[in-house]
Amino acid sequence: MSTAVSAPAITAPRHVAPVKKAKPSGMKRRLPLLPALFFVIAVTQLPFILTVVYSFQSWNLVRPGSRHFVGLQNYLDVFADKTFLTALLNTIVMTVVCVLFSLLSGLGLAILLDRKFLGRGVVRTLLITPFLILPAAGALLWKTTMFDPTYGLLHFVFQTNTDWLSKFPLASVMAQVVWQWTPFMMLLILAGLQSQPKDVLEAASVDGAGRWRTFVSITLPHLSRFLQLATLLGAIYIVNSFDSVFLMTQGGPGTASTNLPYYIYQRAFQGFDVGQSSAMGVIVVVLTMIVASFALRLMFRTFGVNGGVK
Repeated sequence: MSTAVSAPAITAPRHVAPVKKAKPSGMKRRLPLLPALFFVIAVTQLPFILTVVYSFQSWNLVRPGSRHFVGLQNYLDVFADKTFLTALLNTIVMTVVCVLFSLLSGLGLAILLDRKFLGRGVVRTLLITPFLILPAAGALLWKTTMFDPTYGLLHFVFQTNTDWLSKFPLASVMAQVVWQWTPFMMLLILAGLQSQPKDVLEAASVDGAGRWRTFVSITLPHLSRFLQLATLLGAIYIVNSFDSVFLMTQGGPGTASTNLPYYIYQRAFQGFDVGQSSAMGVIVVVLTMIVASFALRLMFRTFGVNGGVK
C-alpha cells in the first residue's frame, strides 16, 4: 500500500517595506544656512536699524555736540523740502521712462534674436555687452564719447555744438540707463520666447492666423509673466541708479537731474546732515517696499504661486 506524500504548501513571500531613513528636523536642515543669515543681518538689517535710530535725531557732523533727539521733526522737514520732492519726481519719471523704453527695446531685440539668421550668436553677444559693462564705466563712456559737445558722436551726427548734458540732463541720463538695462530685459524676454510651445504656433499657422494675430493672441499672453518679472527687477535696480547721475551730471544743472539716491548722498556726505539723510533713506525704503510688495503680489498671482505674498 503506497502512501501519498503531500507537497509542502508554497506561500507567497511577504513584501518587506524598505526602511525609511528619518529626515533631519527643520532646525538641522537650516543649520548650515545660519552663517549666511547672520551675515545678511549684519550687513543689511543692523545698518537699517541704526538708520532708523539716527532719523529721530538732529545730528550734523560739522557741529560737534549738536546731536539730540527730535522725534518726527526730520520727517516733517523732509516732506517740506522742495529739493526732496523734486528728486522724488525725477526718480519716478526716470524709473517709469527707463523701464518702459528698456522693456520695449528688449522685446523688439528678443523677437529679432528668436529668429534664425547668419551670425545670430555674434549679434547676441554684442547686444548683451552693455549689460556686462560696469555702470560707472558706461556713464563715463556716454559722457565722453556720446554727449561731448566738441568730440562726441552726437556732435558729428547732428553737426551741432549742443551741450546735451546741460540742455537735456535728465534725458541724457535716462538714455544711458536705457542702453545699460535693455540687454537685461532682452535676455528675460528671450527666455520666455524660447520656452513657448512650438506646436501651438504651428497650429495657429495652420488655422490661418497671421504673424501679428499670433503674436497678440498667443505670444504676448505667454510673455506676460516674463514682462512683469522684467518690469519688477528693472524698476528695483533703476530706482537705485547713482553712478549715472553722479558721473554724468552730478544732479545738475541745479536739481534738474537729481534723483533720490544722489540727493541722499549730497545730504549725508556733502552736507554732513546725518539726521535728515537717515530720514530720507527710511522714507525711500518704505516707499520701495510698498511698490515691491504690490508688484510681488501681482507677479505671484500671475505665476499661480500659493503661499506667496498675501
